[in-house]
Amino acid sequence: MTLPIAFEREMKRLLGNDFQDFLDSYDHQPNSGLRVNTRKIAAKYFEKISPFSIEPVEWIPNGYTYQNEIPSKDPYYYAGLYYLQEPSAMTPADRLAPVPGDFVLDLCAAPGGKATELGARLQGEGILVANDISNSRAKALLKNLELMGIPNIYVTSEEPEKLVSQLPEFFDKILVDAPCSGEGMFRKDPKMISYWESQGPEYYSLIQQKLICQAADMLRPGGRLLYSTCTFSELENEGTINWLLKNRPEMHLVSCPFYEGFSSGYGGYSECVRIFPHKMAGEGHFMALLEKDGSASKRKEGSGYSCKIPAPAQEFLDGCSSSDIWKDKVFYLQEDRLYALGKSDLMPKKLRYLRTGLFLGTCRKNRFEPSQALAMALQMDQYQSSLSFSRDDERVLRYLKGETLDVSDKNAKKNGWQLIGVDGYPLGWGKLSGGSLKNKYYAGWRWQ
Repeated sequence: MTLPIAFEREMKRLLGNDFQDFLDSYDHQPNSGLRVNTRKIAAKYFEKISPFSIEPVEWIPNGYTYQNEIPSKDPYYYAGLYYLQEPSAMTPADRLAPVPGDFVLDLCAAPGGKATELGARLQGEGILVANDISNSRAKALLKNLELMGIPNIYVTSEEPEKLVSQLPEFFDKILVDAPCSGEGMFRKDPKMISYWESQGPEYYSLIQQKLICQAADMLRPGGRLLYSTCTFSELENEGTINWLLKNRPEMHLVSCPFYEGFSSGYGGYSECVRIFPHKMAGEGHFMALLEKDGSASKRKEGSGYSCKIPAPAQEFLDGCSSSDIWKDKVFYLQEDRLYALGKSDLMPKKLRYLRTGLFLGTCRKNRFEPSQALAMALQMDQYQSSLSFSRDDERVLRYLKGETLDVSDKNAKKNGWQLIGVDGYPLGWGKLSGGSLKNKYYAGWRWQ
């Protein structure tokens, strides 16, 4: 790989005696990784059932690497049991460490690698606002969040200025995985080099300065903000942190949890973390964890959303047997689409939403059609009638391709709607009549 001369010169300045080891790392293949979705399955249990040869990412408790396999072409992927993600990129969401009940913002969230982990950490409590300025990228983000079964989401496609005006000092945790020059991704994606040559660190630095200050303005006192990039540039990394600390004096750095092989930030910013590919089994990354001075007041109550649930929808939802699924939820009907939201989510209505809460399904005349998102958010035992196939049953792939199935051997409890799964993990819906299952798997997600 031929690296830009200006880039090599800057890296030699940063790394000194380590520069040759850094250059040598470009002769090695990047690591492929997957991160287990702990909302659905414990990492240790996934190790037992994994159909792939995996090795732990030592600094990420639910992260693994794999070799020469295609996990995106497996029923477990369609069940949302894991997300494909490069190991270093797993680190920011892990180090921000939201807990159930937090209000969390991922400001630049598409395609969803970090947002899906933030959502899994919440375990259905609190809210995750996942934003991307690009509407097309935000649609991909929404799919990944719903595939992972994250119910408490608000997916927006807004300019950050609009978010600041509507949500000042609103969030407990904020992730800013900022647009950057991508130097840390040259090995994995060589076309990033040409992008770097046309728009380098100076271009992105101005964007990052604006984004990080906007994020700080949306952080509650006592809350934490994690800033990350996949670049090595000192201007984009420590330079952006320097800008924030000068312009938002209420913000201060805290130590980002370290691991052997991580490097400290430059220029006196020892609390920051750098990941270099010649020291770790991952691509280049930078992280800085910050906290806002003060303590936040108690949140007010009420979401501003509510509606009467149409009778067919109520009848279907009554079939979700676990009594705590709808605890602390209100329901919102937009035209014929029904959503479940938290009673105290407090999200304003004057934003461009792609999703508000959990999309439950569509109310049409005298019937209710459950959504793919609802199937992915449930567990198999949370719906009154379900059918699960083993991973090696040929009907799993036929289901994912949208075909009608013969299930006369399954001894289903009743006709009608069935939650369909693989090895006990939901995939989608079907409708049973006799021994024949009419396929209701969402067409836009079908196996290609």
